[in-house]
Amino acid sequence: MPPVSSVRFGTDGWRAVIGEDFTFKNVQLVAQAMADYFLHRQTRTTTKLIVIGFDRRFLSNEFAETVAEVLVGNGYKVVLSDSPVPTPAVSWLVAKLKGRAGVMVTASHNPARFNGIKLKLHHGGPADSDTCRSVETLIGQRPVKSVSLEKAHAGKLLKVQNFKTRYFNALRRMVDFKLIATSGLRFAHDALYGVGAGCFEELLEETNCEVRTFNAEHDPNFGGICPEPIERNYLKSRAALQKEPADFCLVTDGDADRIGGMDGRGNALTTHQIICLLLEHFLKNRQGSGRVVKALTTTSMVDVMCARHQLPLTVTGVGFKYICKEMLRGDVLLGFEESGGVGFPKHVPERDGILAGLMILEMLACEGKPLTKLLKRLTANYGPHEYGRIDTDFPLDRSSLLMNQAAKHPPANLLGSPLDKIQTFDGVKYTARNGCWLMLRGSGTEPVLRIYAEAPTRIGVDKLLRQGQSIANRIKK
Repeated sequence: MPPVSSVRFGTDGWRAVIGEDFTFKNVQLVAQAMADYFLHRQTRTTTKLIVIGFDRRFLSNEFAETVAEVLVGNGYKVVLSDSPVPTPAVSWLVAKLKGRAGVMVTASHNPARFNGIKLKLHHGGPADSDTCRSVETLIGQRPVKSVSLEKAHAGKLLKVQNFKTRYFNALRRMVDFKLIATSGLRFAHDALYGVGAGCFEELLEETNCEVRTFNAEHDPNFGGICPEPIERNYLKSRAALQKEPADFCLVTDGDADRIGGMDGRGNALTTHQIICLLLEHFLKNRQGSGRVVKALTTTSMVDVMCARHQLPLTVTGVGFKYICKEMLRGDVLLGFEESGGVGFPKHVPERDGILAGLMILEMLACEGKPLTKLLKRLTANYGPHEYGRIDTDFPLDRSSLLMNQAAKHPPANLLGSPLDKIQTFDGVKYTARNGCWLMLRGSGTEPVLRIYAEAPTRIGVDKLLRQGQSIANRIKK
């Protein structure tokens, strides 16, 4: 049986168009490869058990059942969710049950025509690159062994369970839930039609908080949008907040592991603002300490905060698997990435959008101040930080040349300030003496170049983005 060359694991799992590459046959082959890989990857603390969850996408439940049938056919015990669940619920349950791995059927924020698989390791964190490559090499190497769900149940190798109740109880223990419960906060949540819908109604059911969820319907077409927590997808919830304000509006992506947000009147917040608010909360109200870990594309306000509070800062490449690796090493206070992933080390080494929402509620309850005042305090304490990013078409086969030339021939200055350093471990990032920075990073799987910039003013950011585009255009021709 030849390998399926179309299956490729990217930064966060395998994603493909339903009915083209994402088919039941290919899902079976990937599941068999996972079964073969994890057969000999047991540890003294894990059992031959795999946890499987799924999101709200078209056929996700049936794809999850297909994975379960193959894993049971290979002698694994399987715990399968009885309904769509957040990805971090799968991550948490893998670690809690001491399973060998977790599988989440989801394409995260991709368009509705996509589906995918995220692979979690025994600690609950994302599979590293070596694991993903190893699974890829096993695809199609052995015949698929599968049993029906009926036989799986009869053989007591398959359990179908409610994941949410235990997971929600664990989340409540991660925060000062009594404080939240009596805060009377008005909490809004835009679920973007994803699996986060209904989570906060259940979590906060017996509190005096007011909860409203927007875009909560189960719509596999996601209302015609990509379920990504970015400003252009907030139109409906913004209009609702302008009519009836809240204290904060959390936005979660399709599988609820990443976040965005708005203030109570529908003004979009950047993920960087939310990240810095949470870090300030952990320092000021929780009296936290330890290393802070951030991806290279995350705001430099984090650097300023760490320097002010004498905290070690570790900078990683883009992808939460790199942050996970640092969290597993220990002594980490928080882990952040620009795309809205926040990791809490005393939980699991994985990003969790639902827990991040509870932490923001805890912060608001502790502070007793409007979100707008907390944002102004950040700027007053650590200076203005404006951020921008553009994604532009760029030939995939010229991306390496661009990175090489950008590293060899850097600009003399950024906004008139001489360069202070160049970082090249995941793209090319220029940082000037005055703190502003510009970064170019090519996609490894798409003909797309991402250009990032940060400066004290919006005008400065726009100038830097144009400078980045000009650098790219010279190589693109």
